[in-house]
Amino acid sequence: MGSDVLASAGSDRVRSVVLTCRSGGRVTSMSERADHEIRHGEALAARDPDLVWGWGTSAGRVRARRRAKLIGLGARLGPGARVLEIGCGTGLFTEMFARSGCSILAVDISASLLERAKVRELPKDTVRLICGRFEDCGVEGPFDAVIGSSVLHHLDLADSLVKIHGLLGPNGILSFAEPNMLNPQVFAERKLRRLFPSVSPDETAFVRWTLTNDLQQAGFRDIEIVPFDWLHPAVPPRLIRLVSWTGGVLERTPFLRELSGSLLIRAVA
Repeated sequence: MGSDVLASAGSDRVRSVVLTCRSGGRVTSMSERADHEIRHGEALAARDPDLVWGWGTSAGRVRARRRAKLIGLGARLGPGARVLEIGCGTGLFTEMFARSGCSILAVDISASLLERAKVRELPKDTVRLICGRFEDCGVEGPFDAVIGSSVLHHLDLADSLVKIHGLLGPNGILSFAEPNMLNPQVFAERKLRRLFPSVSPDETAFVRWTLTNDLQQAGFRDIEIVPFDWLHPAVPPRLIRLVSWTGGVLERTPFLRELSGSLLIRAVA
């Protein structure tokens, strides 16, 4: 509680964006893509987004805590750090990131999801929420880190990476976790998206070698992209420890690690 939505991305502003991007083999306008994301957020908010995304189960909560820890370690979150979180959604990860003592400016395109973030125990002296499309919202740097969970694959990647680089101060850090296209379930979700309500119409996933090149093109250095995450949200509580241990082994096994569910991404501006 205590964090305010400072601005709203109205439909007129969204429709004023005339850039285009490539998505799913067709050209999608930025206004169309943004509208899709806003409507998708509204549909999720009408249900329980964290359950739809898989964060609300016993295994999902363990998975979320690990993910937040790894993103935070990569970004060197701590007291005094000025941080931008992109795609904060319901504030699930914002709440965990805020425990480090850093100052967070969190942005999301969905006002409906941000309404859910407002009821979380977010420290009002260190967390602010903004509603808007990241690619054209008027945030000002420099930031020590730009972070997020499962959001880059919703954005116009090339423009977003350039903007992130510009918002980071010298030696500022980009730290994200994103879906891995080489994972069989992630691949199926993107190719058969009508069967998966948690997947929005234009989102994609990443192959780490291609993403490394995208980060280099945007000016980043010291790029590390590590496959991780074998704990599925549907794993029963009694099997969480066993699956987590097995996943840790798979994450260290050549070839098999490339099939992990997610990619941990870190780069320096």
